[in-house]
Amino acid sequence: MNYNPLECASYWSCGITKVKRDYFALQEIGMMLRPFRIALFAVVFGSIIGLPSSIEAGLLPINVNTTKEGDNYRYSYGVVLTSDSILRNGDYFTIYDFDGMVANSNSQPAGFTFSSENTGPTPTGILPVDSPSISNATWTYTGPDTLVGQSGIGNFVVESQYGSTVDGLFTAQTHRQVDGKTDANITETEVPVPTGVPEPASLALIGIGVPIATLFRYLRRRS
Repeated sequence: MNYNPLECASYWSCGITKVKRDYFALQEIGMMLRPFRIALFAVVFGSIIGLPSSIEAGLLPINVNTTKEGDNYRYSYGVVLTSDSILRNGDYFTIYDFDGMVANSNSQPAGFTFSSENTGPTPTGILPVDSPSISNATWTYTGPDTLVGQSGIGNFVVESQYGSTVDGLFTAQTHRQVDGKTDANITETEVPVPTGVPEPASLALIGIGVPIATLFRYLRRRS
């Protein structure tokens, strides 16, 4: 340690000052790393208690077709109900962060209604990435109880101003055939974005990487 008599009265007081400075710096880094620790805990805890699987059961978007429609782009989602699920009145699925949505451009099979909100709806027990500034696309089943899987339930269509896509999220609420209880699932599907927008997973990695990079910069200065 270098002792500068202009900064502190003695060698020992310089040492104490440096220890305090390092202590508070490490505290600050610990606070920045807190979101990463929470995210890691959530992943581990979720795997232990068995949160809903991504594709075990429920409604699944098996294909997505995008076609040019005038100045916009038409997105058609082919959705199936899996063999261990049933669809009851009020069940639904949501496609999150459907950017550039064109109003009144939706179409759907008979027995379904369309709605759009900036947040949700989301089945209980599932926590998808959901931007409050981008519209979601939701279709709710309004037909008679019960539609039984395995079956294709049709193509669900909505338009966007954008033709570029990234992997987005799809959640659904259904019921289980075995006991009739409410079930939920989450999986990936394609969603439109302006050109150059990163995927939600990439944004999450950026959020984790910032505090780690700060720690490395601190350690480099220390060395």
